[in-house]
Amino acid sequence: MTVVVPLRVERLYRFYRAGDEETLALRGVTFQVDAGEFLAVSGPSGSGKSTLLGCVAGTDEPSGGTVWIAGHRMSHQPAAARARLRGDHLGMLAQERNLFDHLTVAQNLRLAQHLARQNSVDARRLLDELGLAARADSFPSQLSSGETARAGLAVALANDPAILVADEPTGELDEATEEQVLALLGSRAEQGTAVLVSSHSAMVRRAADRVLQLEDGIVQP
Repeated sequence: MTVVVPLRVERLYRFYRAGDEETLALRGVTFQVDAGEFLAVSGPSGSGKSTLLGCVAGTDEPSGGTVWIAGHRMSHQPAAARARLRGDHLGMLAQERNLFDHLTVAQNLRLAQHLARQNSVDARRLLDELGLAARADSFPSQLSSGETARAGLAVALANDPAILVADEPTGELDEATEEQVLALLGSRAEQGTAVLVSSHSAMVRRAADRVLQLEDGIVQP
């Protein structure tokens, strides 16, 4: 039986041009994330971490190379096809926590499921798993920083993704809250999700199963 790797990245390049200036954001990046693996992408500011995650999620297009999501090609596809792949296979947790301020936590979660055309996840059970059952009817402005981070994670998990991609998810959190969020990410990996996190945090690196070090868009040995 063929085992499908949740995330595979092959020789990824990303160039940006402004006038006569060309920036090489990614230079031949290759890696994969297996089911149940927690991979951290680390590196200084400007090393290409966010660009890499954008290409993985299909919100940015690589200049060369290929991204495969659950056996399907994400890169060099029409925007609608990339959006379908995200809805079917990938959850995203961004620094801004993925929440609409005018919607309650439960409404944010239901909207994410609607956009992903996914109703198999029990929203109330997911919120309970993340310790948010009592905050389901609260607005983001009424949440603590830890609750906001967990609510954003709930939205990212709304489609029960095979791959969870998080860009600096703990960057603005205190140490205790960061530990809570990392424990939740680790728990999700233990349940079989492929977890990819970009971060400057030493705590994230320690929590990960493996660390991919980027410098100037190149994976360091």
